[in-house]
Amino acid sequence: MGNDLSYCAVLGDSNDPLTARVYPAPARSGRTEFQRDRERVVQSRAFRRLAGKTQVFTSRSSDHFRSRLTHTIEVGEIARAAATALGLNESLAETLALVHDIGHPPFGHAGERALDRCLLQHGRSFDHNLHALRIVEHFEQRYAAHRGLNLTLGVREGIIKHSRDYRPEEHPELAEYLLAERPPLEAQLIDLADEIAYLTADLDDGVESGLLEIGHIREHVTILGRCYRMVEAKHAGVEEKYLFHEALQLMQNTLTDDLIANTLKNTREMGAETLADIRCHGRRLAVFSEQAESERLEEKRYLYDTLYTCDALELEHDKAEEVVTTLFNFWIAYPEELPPSYVGEIEQEGLARVVGDYIAGMTDSFILEQYAQVKRAVRR
Repeated sequence: MGNDLSYCAVLGDSNDPLTARVYPAPARSGRTEFQRDRERVVQSRAFRRLAGKTQVFTSRSSDHFRSRLTHTIEVGEIARAAATALGLNESLAETLALVHDIGHPPFGHAGERALDRCLLQHGRSFDHNLHALRIVEHFEQRYAAHRGLNLTLGVREGIIKHSRDYRPEEHPELAEYLLAERPPLEAQLIDLADEIAYLTADLDDGVESGLLEIGHIREHVTILGRCYRMVEAKHAGVEEKYLFHEALQLMQNTLTDDLIANTLKNTREMGAETLADIRCHGRRLAVFSEQAESERLEEKRYLYDTLYTCDALELEHDKAEEVVTTLFNFWIAYPEELPPSYVGEIEQEGLARVVGDYIAGMTDSFILEQYAQVKRAVRR
């Protein structure tokens, strides 16, 4: 064995069952199947709409804050770096990173919670991973012969399983995605690449917004404080904001290096020699070390206590709740007001699911336009 995990990587060649597609697709010279999937994802409408969806702060607040799209690009960079260092299939890892958030509705997690509450009243629920799968399999229409993007099995499995495990008995409709097995390491990396990206970005955007102070972060976030002191020792006298940016980058690199090293350590210690060994193992192997995990949790609690639940963002969350709930209830009461393509789905999918699908696909700006129109119509 070498210094990486290439012996456990997804091969991605023509004989690999994970490159199978539902519909035949002619081979393309010079591009692997996962590289083709990456292009299909990037060219999709759902991917483009990420530019108009909230990460933490609404896009109306400032052009400097991350959107779902810029966050996704940052996750892709981290995932590809980790996969390359470990000798894994970097094209699969990058594609999974680029597609991992396309199932999110507008207004970030606040919008997702509101939509889920609306659906629960009708015996349904909202899960952004399951919705992402429906997007790539059904809602995207770019090909004459079929609906969906016709992605490989490996990418569709990763969409479902990158961040959580689904019980086979609870989701028989997902049987083809090997729910009883662990996902490949390429997919396991995505959830923590996502964590690294947003832990770094949310501190940055929090300071940019004026809601967080660098000195307070240094005192209460151990890993950032340590990184800041290391940067300050090398660049004495430099303005605080520049030291902070350098410290954020060092923190991101530190967490990424820890993920790489600990994944390698865990995989070797359990004696994995093939992808099949990874799939059969009792737990995920792509995880942080004990120290990094402790510091991750500390920072996550800090962000929750000081940023995600602060008064300014709670006002935005309340607005998201009002907008999503008002529109959901309106279209439940007046389904004829839905676009014709969605009306045609009601008989098969049920009205509540169709309304949820329509809302989930909206950008922040579009849903606010719809809200304004509905409010005007109700007043008349």
